[in-house]
Amino acid sequence: MATPPRKVAAKAASRDRRRAVRVALSRERIVDAALELIHVDGLAAFSTRKLGQRLGCEAMSIYHHFPSKQHLLDALVEHAISSVEVPEPGPDATAHLRRSLYSYRAMARRWPALFPLVAVHRLNTPTGVRFIEAILRLIRSVEPDTERAARQFRVMGYYLVGAGLEETAGYARGPSAAEPVSDEYIGRHCPNLIAVAPYFQQGHWDATFDLGIELLLEGMQRAGEARLQAAGNTAELE
Repeated sequence: MATPPRKVAAKAASRDRRRAVRVALSRERIVDAALELIHVDGLAAFSTRKLGQRLGCEAMSIYHHFPSKQHLLDALVEHAISSVEVPEPGPDATAHLRRSLYSYRAMARRWPALFPLVAVHRLNTPTGVRFIEAILRLIRSVEPDTERAARQFRVMGYYLVGAGLEETAGYARGPSAAEPVSDEYIGRHCPNLIAVAPYFQQGHWDATFDLGIELLLEGMQRAGEARLQAAGNTAELE
């Protein structure tokens, strides 16, 4: 028995739609849609099934571009990291390093729902290790000593990751105690907390971040100057 023309047409139309989706899909489009979905639903709720629904395709179509969900998450981290501006070392290496640190913070705030993943990712992808190498190159242009440069890199990482998590997923957005203390309790027992609490608010985040960055960079510069002075003193004694 022949298939009715209407069913033949419907199957052909469905086949054409699937083919159009395959043609329209690209790594860039998938990454953009994934970032939008994570921004709306959060990282914990992210799935390739929901992503397929957002893209109008089956989840299996995504796997033509990314072999697994982990490959896709790696691509999202790479996309975020690649947006961080890391200038080449120049005459004012400290200024270039400062710009990179602020650019990293901007990345965290641009994708707050994704940042907790970026913060703990080992960055052992091509884009990730190139990013680490570029930051180290900047740091070593200010601090040429290998050991101290390594420690400066780690200290800056501690600060940036901590600041990023605090501003995107920290205090105000974090989990609460089952029985939080009352304002009355805080007023009675925590005078210092009452005094400083206004400066914890979002309106003061920029000033706090500025202070931390300047302390880090000034500390690096002072350490370098002290080492040069010590070397000069040693040379004079010889």
